[in-house]
Amino acid sequence: MGIGMVTVFAILLIVIYGSRLIISLINKVAPAESSPAVTQASGPDEGVQAVLEAAVAQITGGRGHIAKISKIG
Repeated sequence: MGIGMVTVFAILLIVIYGSRLIISLINKVAPAESSPAVTQASGPDEGVQAVLEAAVAQITGGRGHIAKISKIG
């Protein structure tokens, strides 16, 4: 029973260190591509903001307000 456990442990170590070696080699050969820079807009234009404020005012009966507008995703 002890030989079986030692064998499984040795194979597990080979898999772990082999995986680390393969990952490091792949990262050296083909490094990750960098994503293009995304420019941040200052916010929606005045027309869109006015429409959003009007919608919030209509839905909440004039009691709600927009604190912050940001793009999701």
